[in-house]
Amino acid sequence: MTLRRVNVVILVLLVVAFLIVIQRNLLNLNDFLKKKTPDSVSGVILPFESDVSPSVRADSIRTGDEIPVVITASEERLGAVVAAINSIYQNTKANVVFHIVALNDTVDHLQEWLSRTRLNKVKYKITVFKPDVLNGKISKDPKRLETVKPLTFARFYLSFYLPEAEKAIYLDDDVIVQGDIKDLYETSLKQGHAAAFSDDCDSASIKGIVHGAGNQNYYIGFLDFKKEAIKKLAMRAKTCSFNPGVIIANLTEWRNQNISSQLEHWMELNAQQDLYSNTLADSITTPPLLIVFYKHHSAIDPMWHVRHLGSTGGGQRYSAQFVKAAKLLHWNGHYKPWGVKSAYSDVWERWYIPDPTGKFSPLRRHSGE
Repeated sequence: MTLRRVNVVILVLLVVAFLIVIQRNLLNLNDFLKKKTPDSVSGVILPFESDVSPSVRADSIRTGDEIPVVITASEERLGAVVAAINSIYQNTKANVVFHIVALNDTVDHLQEWLSRTRLNKVKYKITVFKPDVLNGKISKDPKRLETVKPLTFARFYLSFYLPEAEKAIYLDDDVIVQGDIKDLYETSLKQGHAAAFSDDCDSASIKGIVHGAGNQNYYIGFLDFKKEAIKKLAMRAKTCSFNPGVIIANLTEWRNQNISSQLEHWMELNAQQDLYSNTLADSITTPPLLIVFYKHHSAIDPMWHVRHLGSTGGGQRYSAQFVKAAKLLHWNGHYKPWGVKSAYSDVWERWYIPDPTGKFSPLRRHSGE
C-alpha cells in the first residue's frame, strides 16, 4: 500500500470518528431539550406542570372534527364544572373534547367523579395549572389578593393548552349550555380577530345590567383613565365592555399576535402602577383583556351568553320563557346555583350529577326565587 493510500485511509477514519462524535453530541442535546420542554418553550415559562389525561374512551356516536372546550375546575366549585360538562355533552352529538385546567389537589377527585357517573364516556384531558406563572403579575394589594383565584387566569393561556388546534371555546364553570355547542363553535370571527366575546351592550345582556354597579358595563368601570399608561392607549372610557366568561378563540391568530404575552404585559404593568379602576368588582381578569382586545374582537350571538343570573335580583331579570330559549346561561355574580340562594337554580340542578364520593354537595336543593 502506497503512502498516499495510507493517508487517504487515515483521513477517512478521522472523518468517520468526527461524525460519530457529532452524532453523540446531537443525541445528548436532544435528550437535554426533551427534559427542558415541559417547563419552557423558547425561554417562555409554561402555565402548566403536566398533562394527567386518562386514556380517551371511544364514543361511536360522536363524529366529525374535534371541538375543543376549555374549562377550569377548582375543588370548591367542582360540582359546577360537572354540571356544565354534562349540559354540553347531553345537548350535542359533536365530537367534543374537554380540556380541563385544574390544580393538583383536584385531579383525583374530578377523575373519580367523571369515571363513576354517566359522564364516563366523555372525552377529556386534564392539565395541571402552575400558579407560579402569575408571580410578579398580580397586584400585592391585600384587598385584591383575597379575591385572586389562580385558575381565573387560565383563559390567558389558551394557545398553550392546545398547541396544534386552530380554534377553541373557553367557558367559565358557572354556565349551563342548553344549545348545541357546535353552533357556538361555528361562530364566524372577523379576519385578524383572535377572539369573540359578548358585548355588555348587546340586547340580551341589557336586561341583566347590575343595578348600582355604575359604569361596570363600560371600560371606565374597569380601568383608571387618570393613569398615564391608560391615557396613552387613547381608548374611549365609555366604550362598551365585554364579558370574558365565554370566549371563542382563533388560536392561530392568538399565537401570531402573542396574545398571552400581551396580557401578561398589562398584568405586570398593573402590579407596578395600579391601573385598574377603584370601582372594580372581583373581575380582575377582565381589564387586561379589555385593553388587548379593544375594538379588535368579534361578537357572540347574545342568546349564546345570557348572563347576570348570579347577580342581586337575578330572578326578575328574565322570564321563564326567555331562560328556556337561551342557548347558554351564565351565573356570573355572587349568587351561584349551588349556593344558598340563586335564581333559576332548578335549571342548573337539572344538569348537576351528585358526587359519588360525597365530598361535594349543593348548599341547598331548591331556591325560593
